[in-house]
Amino acid sequence: MSFGLTSFRRFSLVAPRKGNSMQLREFGRTGRQCTPFGLGMAALGRPGYINLGHSQDLSGNYDPSAMRQQAADVLQFAWDQGVRYFDAARSYGAAEEFLSSWLKQAEIAPSDCFVASKWGYAYTADWQVQADVHEEKQHTLPRLDTQWEETAGFLANHLDLYQIHSATLESGVLENIEVLNRLAELKAAGTLVGLSVSGPKQKDVIERAVQVEIDGVRLFNSVQATWNLLETSAGPALELAHHAGLGVVIKEAVANGRLTDRNQAPEFALTREVLLAAAKECNCTLDALALAAVSAQPWVDVVLSGAATQEHLQSNLAAASVKIPDGLLRELLTLREQPADYWQTRSNLAWN
Repeated sequence: MSFGLTSFRRFSLVAPRKGNSMQLREFGRTGRQCTPFGLGMAALGRPGYINLGHSQDLSGNYDPSAMRQQAADVLQFAWDQGVRYFDAARSYGAAEEFLSSWLKQAEIAPSDCFVASKWGYAYTADWQVQADVHEEKQHTLPRLDTQWEETAGFLANHLDLYQIHSATLESGVLENIEVLNRLAELKAAGTLVGLSVSGPKQKDVIERAVQVEIDGVRLFNSVQATWNLLETSAGPALELAHHAGLGVVIKEAVANGRLTDRNQAPEFALTREVLLAAAKECNCTLDALALAAVSAQPWVDVVLSGAATQEHLQSNLAAASVKIPDGLLRELLTLREQPADYWQTRSNLAWN
């Protein structure tokens, strides 16, 4: 089977058209470079998502052409602010298509950006906000083959990184030698390979992934995980991955909106009070504080913003200039929840 693979390349940052550039850093020990903040497209590529206020961000307009334009506007704004890392997935509705369309329209060269996507989940909501099932997961070789062809059809030579979407110990993907060998083929031909993880067992999955080797060579180039002020359990494993040379990408830095002004839940009142006081001390918004706390971790390469509007993205990216005093950061880290509680709360968030 022909995969139309990308070739290795170094990332050359061009000056943004507006706004500020971002200092480049190496992505793990891959020889490629990234910007410290990236844009994740989970909320931009489909009508429904679990971020608080997602329907408000889209103004209730789910027409595909309107969503394509909104995605293009946010992508362009990100580019103008110096963001060069973009993250999509097969299950993010039309995210890959929207990203591909914008890359062509904006005439972005492959060497000027870092593009990541994921395979494993299929989008099943049929462009509906409310659906019985929004995503369906299969970590099998046929799913990988099919979705690679689909991803390559949209992103072609722009694709830098292809990730297992939400790898778990239960799915058996880290022991599936057919899948691992195929991923090794993609890697040998020039596409970095990684995995994303979710759930209370993130730490265990990351530790296992770091050990995976094909022909004596570590397979994975990167890991994408949830780490934020409410869910810090993956931290030690992510530090391990960092020292092993993997690029570390953090998603859900604002906990799907729970670490923003949109979270008015009564049970969050005491935590919110602490966060507001810290944000006031740091002269920033709650979301910028949350992203700055992630960025402050020395093992992080890229922090993803999941913003679906230019306004929210601008607020998120203000984190680049926020410096949280060490003592205050230690205090904020005491706000963490038990992993099981955090992930149960996340699973209860409504698609909107």
